[in-house]
Amino acid sequence: MNFLHIGNTGLQVSRLCLGTMTFGWSADEKTSHDILNYASEQGINFIDTADIYSAWIDGNQGGESETIIGNWLKTQSRRDIIIATKVRGRMWQGANGEGLSRHHIIQAAEDSLKRLQTDYIDLYQSHYPDDNTPLEETLAAFDHLVQSGKVRYIGTSNHPAWLLMKSLWVSDAENLVRYETLQPHYSIFHRSEFEQELQALCLDQKIGVIPYSPLAAGFATGKYTRENSKPDSTRSSSGLIQRLINNEDAHKALDLMREIAAGYNVPIAQIALAWQLAQPAITSPIIGARKVEQLKDIAGAVDVKLTGNELAQLSQATSMF
Repeated sequence: MNFLHIGNTGLQVSRLCLGTMTFGWSADEKTSHDILNYASEQGINFIDTADIYSAWIDGNQGGESETIIGNWLKTQSRRDIIIATKVRGRMWQGANGEGLSRHHIIQAAEDSLKRLQTDYIDLYQSHYPDDNTPLEETLAAFDHLVQSGKVRYIGTSNHPAWLLMKSLWVSDAENLVRYETLQPHYSIFHRSEFEQELQALCLDQKIGVIPYSPLAAGFATGKYTRENSKPDSTRSSSGLIQRLINNEDAHKALDLMREIAAGYNVPIAQIALAWQLAQPAITSPIIGARKVEQLKDIAGAVDVKLTGNELAQLSQATSMF
């Protein structure tokens, strides 16, 4: 597994990041630990979670993924693992149970540290914007956590280009820590949202990019076909999937990916990830799995080096997305 410095920092992370939204949802604790162990064996040192994972499941309260990771982490060498988590969503009832206020951020960080059973968070990210809290307050709270040693670096997710740039300006003007990473929705089948403005911004400002859903909610694995548009999946009802399964251009792009994958003798998903890894702004796509076998199918993507012609063909075939 190759390692890269993330953003404008000295922090080195693996070229793939293990996403853990499935932990405590579609993967129980034993399966989750098996996935973590396999990822570690493959050299993946970068683990991404969020405090709200997976509060949307009946019987869950949020924090399930962090708790599972914490139980695993105590059996590992902490210094070898890079933990990223997020704050923003509702975690308790009451006026300050969600958001990016100083009150919520500092309390949520303490709660995440307890669940993760660690003294520090390597990368603490704002999960999505909070229009009701001034950027100065949010960034000052993050700065406090960094100065106290409880957080090493900060990042953000789901921010449009104008808000990310404004946040960087506030950090500079107020002498506060700045967002060093961005977690956008980006894949070979979902390109314009990131490429239109965020890509150039991240390259110019040396922001590390760790995209989520790099396999387009499973469409880029090839399991959705013209003939089988509803395979057994936890994401088959997503809006993105519904748009893609009825799009002939998307299926033609999959046909090309199958052809290229056959030449490398690898699963189609590895071609989607190899294309993304070849993009200049990308540090570490976030890959998730419900079982170890799924992770085995995609972990080898870092070893697939597409030719310039193949990259151009894939980019052209998906340019409309």
